[in-house]
Amino acid sequence: MPHLVVLYTGNLDKLTDMNTLCRSLADAMLSVKDEAGAQVFPTGGTRVLAYPAPYYAVADGGAAGKAAGGDGDYAFMYLNLRMARGRSAATQKRAGDAVLAAVRERIDPLMKERHIGVTINVDEGAEVFDAKHSTIHSLFKKP
Repeated sequence: MPHLVVLYTGNLDKLTDMNTLCRSLADAMLSVKDEAGAQVFPTGGTRVLAYPAPYYAVADGGAAGKAAGGDGDYAFMYLNLRMARGRSAATQKRAGDAVLAAVRERIDPLMKERHIGVTINVDEGAEVFDAKHSTIHSLFKKP
C-alpha cells in the first residue's frame, strides 16, 4: 500500500500515453509529505495500475456532446487511491490534490478537444485480511 488503480474508457488509449501517466502519478504520490515534512507513501510500496475498459457507456451516449459540437465520443477516468489508515485529513487531501494535478497535466489539453470526465477517490484501507509478499521493499531500506 499505497495503491492507485486507474480505470478508464478504452478510447483514451489512442489519446494519451497511459504508461507515462502512470509514472507521473507514481511520482506525484512519492512527492506527498505529511505535516512533519516526511514522505507519506513508501517508495517500495507505491503502485499505479491502469486498466482500459474496452466496453463502456458514458452519460447519454454522446447526444449532448454532438449537440455541443463535439464528436460525442465521451471518455472517462476513475482513479482510486488506497492508503493505510491513520493519515490526517490534510495529508489525505494533499495526496488527492497531487494525483489530481498529475492527471490534469495530461488530460486538460485533451479536454479542449473532447468531453472527458475524471473522478478521484481517496480511501483508507479497511482490510479484513491484509498480506504482503515482496522483494521490492528491501531495495529502499536504509542500512
